[in-house]
Amino acid sequence: MESTNNITEFILLGLCQNKKIKTLCFLLFLFCYIAILGGNMIILISITYSQLVQQPMYFFLNYLALSDLCYTSTVTPKFLSDLIIERNIISYPSCMLQLFTMHFFGGIEILILTVMAYDRYVAICKPLHYTIIMSRGRCQAMVTACCAGAFVHSFFQNLLAISLPLCGHNEMDHYFCDIYPLLTLSCTNTYRVGLLVVANSGMMGLVTFLVLMWSYSFILYTIRAYPAESRRKALSTCSSHVTVVILFFVPVLFIYIRPATTYPEDKVFALFYTILAPMFNPLIYTLRNTEMKNALRKVWCHKLFLFERESYDIHC
Repeated sequence: MESTNNITEFILLGLCQNKKIKTLCFLLFLFCYIAILGGNMIILISITYSQLVQQPMYFFLNYLALSDLCYTSTVTPKFLSDLIIERNIISYPSCMLQLFTMHFFGGIEILILTVMAYDRYVAICKPLHYTIIMSRGRCQAMVTACCAGAFVHSFFQNLLAISLPLCGHNEMDHYFCDIYPLLTLSCTNTYRVGLLVVANSGMMGLVTFLVLMWSYSFILYTIRAYPAESRRKALSTCSSHVTVVILFFVPVLFIYIRPATTYPEDKVFALFYTILAPMFNPLIYTLRNTEMKNALRKVWCHKLFLFERESYDIHC
């Protein structure tokens, strides 16, 4: 498709136009962003400086926390600044960059969740071969494959966006740049492009979600014969993973699996996977995980002890 573009910037209409509501939203989502930064940084530091980093599940959880940090940071800082200024503008290059980085880190998160489900499948269904199958070299190769797959997905998504001829109005009814709001600004028939977006984003999300649900269903079927204690531990771990998967995938599928249409509710659903899911992930993975809670106590109590000792030495 030949691209004709006379638009150099976009006006983001955001969540709403009411100043009082925007102020409340700013305070609420500022708190959410601080919680995302704090929670995911705590997970990163706790796993990196404990023995958990040697275990594949926590090795992947580390990368999930990192992808959460990067993913939400592609959208939230701009979103927060737009809530407190009058005119919300984003340049065309910045819009394309935001679109690429958001889908890149979002793709990594989706694929990391898939790898984590595979890790739990091997640990529960093939425990005798677990250390061989999930060796450190293979885990690193899986993470590399996740990044490569996310890059390919994001590259094609951006290619579709850049090819759009934009020659109409430049008001985007959203709080960040995404492919469907861009389609509404195009001055040509976007039916084919819409189908390609569904194939690239929607089907990727749907297939991944079905694979995840199948794997966890198979795990639940397998642990029926396990002793009560082993079954309880497996259920606790898998329930955390399933909660994260549902919280992230349901709104993603609502937006990307349908044909190229936009609804006012899209902005609300987008909040779930851009802000709320990254905020709740640290809570979900720590509050129901004994190993993570023990690692948190060991790492942070040790750091607090060292800090107090250094303060005492300085005063002496």
